[in-house]
Amino acid sequence: MGIGQYNFSAGPAVLPKEVLTQARDEMLDWHGSGMSVMEMSHRGSEFMSIIQQAEADLRALMGIPSHYHVLFLQGGAWTQFAMVPMNLLRGRHTADYVYTGIWAEKAIEEASRYCEVKLAASGAAQGFHMIPPYSQWNLNPEAAYVHYTANETIGGVEFNWIPETGEVPLVVDMSSDILSKPVDVSRFGLIYAGAQKNIGPAGLTIVIVRDDLLAEPLPGTPTMMDYRTHATHGSMFNTPPTYAVYMAGLVFQHLKQTGGLQAAAERNRKKAGLLYAYIDGSGFYQNPVALDCRSLMNVPFTLRDPKLDELFLQGAEQRGLMQLKGHRLAGGMRASIYNAMPLAGVHALVDYMQDFIRLYA
Repeated sequence: MGIGQYNFSAGPAVLPKEVLTQARDEMLDWHGSGMSVMEMSHRGSEFMSIIQQAEADLRALMGIPSHYHVLFLQGGAWTQFAMVPMNLLRGRHTADYVYTGIWAEKAIEEASRYCEVKLAASGAAQGFHMIPPYSQWNLNPEAAYVHYTANETIGGVEFNWIPETGEVPLVVDMSSDILSKPVDVSRFGLIYAGAQKNIGPAGLTIVIVRDDLLAEPLPGTPTMMDYRTHATHGSMFNTPPTYAVYMAGLVFQHLKQTGGLQAAAERNRKKAGLLYAYIDGSGFYQNPVALDCRSLMNVPFTLRDPKLDELFLQGAEQRGLMQLKGHRLAGGMRASIYNAMPLAGVHALVDYMQDFIRLYA
């Protein structure tokens, strides 16, 4: 971010200044090696130490049990939409999905290419502004797995609880709220997340998978789409996204140095609470999401008069408040306030929103 600027992009998103500064200082010569991380052999001792430390730090941050593999992959969540059914069906023919918005929909569409998808719950009737109560879910005990999207980046709907699925493995797309709060990894069979929200640059995808789910995939599954390929080779079957792994490792270290995930959660609740309180009390801005499932990461909001949207965005950029335009499918505005967004950035946004009302209400 430039001086006085705050980046509210939904992803690729803001990174901690301390991390960017360290990466800058190490750009030409990593720890006296004479090489940039981008120039290193991925099988050399220097990069091996980077990826091993990154995994160790992520395990420590999230409390990942020893019987889970941590995979550093490529392809984003979109690739995981396919890899999950390819690898986790294990001879079964159906999987349960929870339909809470656009990203859940994309996962459902892709999984439907490989198995029969049954909707365990859907928020469609409520315009995806709430998460269906667990008491209304229809879970199939014979399903290969249950899949849900922890945080809908576009709709601003977030789970603040973990579903109970009994013996059926629970799979979660945690792309936009991973590392934003503590989570009990042992409740899940598989967690996946694109890095470009809370972890680091685009290009890296993290998969955390329980050992017993590393089984024979669907016939015809490409070698690169088999989780066992990456688990048995320590994420080094092919050249991993080395610089993205390095940057992720710096973010993990920064999170550890700033109090871990509990401290991150407290900061995130404070930021989101400030913004939601102002929106709700303004009479000019509106957020449609039910109070008990509002996202701490992505806050969509609309203005009383949509004709003012462009003026709002122009004024925001003049104040150094960047990337506030809502997703093209949702319209309005969206403030993404991931871990690296400081409280001062949210204060600056609220101040601008107040000034805008005085000019145009």
